[in-house]
This record gives sequence, structure tokens and C-alpha cells, in this order.
Amino acid sequence: MRLKTFPGGVHPHDHKHFSASAPIEVMPLPQRVVIPMSQHIGAPSVPIVKVGDEVKAGQKIADAGGFVSIPQHASISGKVTKIDVFPHPAGASALAIEITGDGNDSWIELGDDPNFLDLSAEELKNRIGEAGICGMGGAGFPTFVKLSPPADKPIDTVILNGVECEPYLTADDRLMLEKTQEVVNGLKILMKVLGAKQGIIGIEANKPDDIAAMKKILASESQFRVVPLKLQYPQGAEKQLIYAATRRKVPSGGLPMAVGVVVQNVATAFAIYEAVRYKKPLVERIISVTGSVVAHPKNLKARIGTPFTELVEFCGGVTEDPGKIISGGPMMGFALPSLAAPMAKGSSGLVLMNEKESKTLEERNCLRCARCVDVCPMNLLPSSIAQAVKAGAMDIALKAGLEDCMKCGSCAYVCPAHIRLVQWIDTGKIRHAEALRGKK
Repeated sequence: MRLKTFPGGVHPHDHKHFSASAPIEVMPLPQRVVIPMSQHIGAPSVPIVKVGDEVKAGQKIADAGGFVSIPQHASISGKVTKIDVFPHPAGASALAIEITGDGNDSWIELGDDPNFLDLSAEELKNRIGEAGICGMGGAGFPTFVKLSPPADKPIDTVILNGVECEPYLTADDRLMLEKTQEVVNGLKILMKVLGAKQGIIGIEANKPDDIAAMKKILASESQFRVVPLKLQYPQGAEKQLIYAATRRKVPSGGLPMAVGVVVQNVATAFAIYEAVRYKKPLVERIISVTGSVVAHPKNLKARIGTPFTELVEFCGGVTEDPGKIISGGPMMGFALPSLAAPMAKGSSGLVLMNEKESKTLEERNCLRCARCVDVCPMNLLPSSIAQAVKAGAMDIALKAGLEDCMKCGSCAYVCPAHIRLVQWIDTGKIRHAEALRGKK
């Protein structure tokens, strides 16, 4: 059978063997958590607690900072001990709330609503919004907002992203295998909220057990399709996944709603199910702690705000000093200077590489080989954009598609001259954003 895919892309070694067979383990309660106020795209959340306050697990501790924002909740019970700037899992530092645990794991009152699909679309959406859910595949877009398309943009299809094309990461793989029905329930909730008639689950073909499990559960329901996909990075990017699964092309500068589609990650669907059925806020997630220097790579169910250092210690520590620490996957993740940051809602993985794997090669002059053009899934000219940014010619960079680049890193992966294409394009995006802000 010919597998569905998209034009361009690359196929890096997946390195998933480190943790793919490791069942989900529940991480012991951390003694302390640090809850970032920026775990999502949009305005930072606004703290509503003060130092010294006692909180329960699941209690709201920060309001949404605007329409494109989310509330935050305590992930353990204990006392608020600091509200300050802390290391952030995306690098840099940001405002966060530190909670020192009491060890009791006392929760707010939850519930159980087995007839959750009888709720109205508005009631379902409100529960999702109150739970503080954002995209858990890494993008972090507030889910409530994504489920509020304009009236002139009807949605007929919801796609669940079970691709997990980033090398090393296996958290979504294990979630689909071990919580299949719950993920499907999340998809059904999404379809009801959006009035969609079709549900698709896209999964790369290197997860045959997940594909079989999903097909078995959905065998008698004709409105659902499980679509096996070719192993090709970035198969999990929204526009590429939509094209592979439906052959619909999202226009340049447009959103998936332009072609009647909403895409959500499988981990987000699971969180949606728990929020709707049990009124449970998003305070924990599955994270892969993996890489060649992790003593015992695992897939952990851990509380949001758990320091990375505790996750690594629970995996037996490291076998040698890491050469590189990456929050997320190696293609689109963030290199960190240490393990001081906490895990956030978008933390699907923590990858630790050795010195040899993380060696930075010397950048040379462009060879004009066009390999970056061949693999660009957005059909752009990455080397031209990068050169324009280097030269300060932002008008040329914009005409070449600077804003359409999603920084997947495929171009840099194949560049024989080792040019930092993604970094230059990112620099261009930052300069363009600053210029736009200056005009306001």
C-alpha cells in the first residue's frame, strides 16, 4: 500500500528505540513545582495567588491574560513560596509561580460525567477553556480559541495528529497505545464542539500497534478514518498533515480553518477528554525523557512544573556528561544550558545527547546545490531568505517567503555547508516582528 505524504521533507534517523517500548510510568510527586505563566501562544497568564497562600492540586492560580491566553492551575497541593522570574523550558526566563508541596496531593473537587457527549457544544467548549488546555504538540495555541472559528469558516473535518515525527520522542506513541479509547473520546468531543462530520487520525507507519488499536475501536463508525502516513519529517506540521490526509492545501498565510479543518494533537485530545468528563484541569502530561546518555529512558506521566533535573534523576541519571540538552525534539526543540527549567504543558520530550552527537560543524559558504530547496515542505528558497536576512534586506526576505517558513529545520539538516539556515530565518522573523511593533 502506498502511504500518504506531502512534497519535500527529510527522513532523519528516528532514535525512538531508546524509549519506544517503555510503558508510561507515573512520576512520584515532586517536592516543588514551578508553573510558568507563559506556556502557550498569546498573552501571559496573570497570577491570582500570593506568596504564602495554601493551594490544592487543580486549583486555579492564574487567570487568562486575554482572549488568546489560558488560565493556569496548581499541579500539586502545598504553599505558594515564590512568584518570580525562573528558567523557562523554551530557554530564557519568564514569570512563574513556585509551589512547595505538602506531600498530601489534596485535590479540588472533581467529578465524573459519563454522559459527557450529551452536553451542548458550548458547555463542552467552556469546560475545555476552564481547564487551561493549549496545544500539547509543542505549538501551545490556546485550545478554546482554536475551537472558536468565525461563523464564515465552517469546519467539516477534525484531524488528530498522532504523527510524532520528531526523532527520539515516543510520548504520543505510548499514549495512543495505552489510552486509545480516551484519545478517541477526545476526538468525538472536538467534532461535536465544531460540528464536524469527519474525524481523521493521522499516524506514521512506524507505529503499527497504534494504527491497529485505533482501527479496532473505530471499525464500526463510518465518520472516522485512521490514516497511516509515510515516515517523513515534518509530517506532523499542520499544513503538511492536512495535505497528506485530505489533499487540501492551506493557502499561504492562511490557517487550517480556511480549508474547513482543525488539527489537534492526540495528547491534547486526551486532556480534553479528562477536562470534559472529570472537570480536571491540565496539570500533568506524558513526557519522553530520552537520549543516549540517559541511564534508563522512560515515558513519564508527570505534573506540570516538575523540574527537568528531577525527571532525569527518576530515570537513573546520566551515564556521562550531556553534550546537549534539548527541551522537545532535536529538530524544533530548544537547546537549554542546564536542567534548571521545569516541564510545561507543551513539553513532549527532554532529550540528552552526548558530546559526539551534539558536535557543531563549521559553517561554510553556500554551494548553490539547492538541496534546501528540494526538501523545503513549504516550497521556499531557504538559502535566499537566509542570505537576505544576513544582508539586512528584509524586503527581499519577505518576498522570498520569510513569514511562511515554519522553522522545521529540514533545510539545515541537509545543508552540506552546515549553514545555520533556521537561526538566520528566525533572526529575520524577530526583526520583522520588531519592525511591525514599531509601526503601531
